[in-house]
Amino acid sequence: MALKDMNANEFKALIREAFEEALEEFFGDPDEGKELRTEVKEQLVELVKKRQAGARGIPAEEV
Repeated sequence: MALKDMNANEFKALIREAFEEALEEFFGDPDEGKELRTEVKEQLVELVKKRQAGARGIPAEEV
């Protein structure tokens, strides 16, 4: 589809897609393909369990 045939929403979607692709190319994911260490995975699982049980993190005033 040519630019002249696009409505405003289609043009915005095209720009958004191009912008997202450019950001991905520029920044990428530096951790892509890397594995988390077992102890880090275990810590994350424990954190999720605590949050689901209602535990809160450290208050911002204490950080």
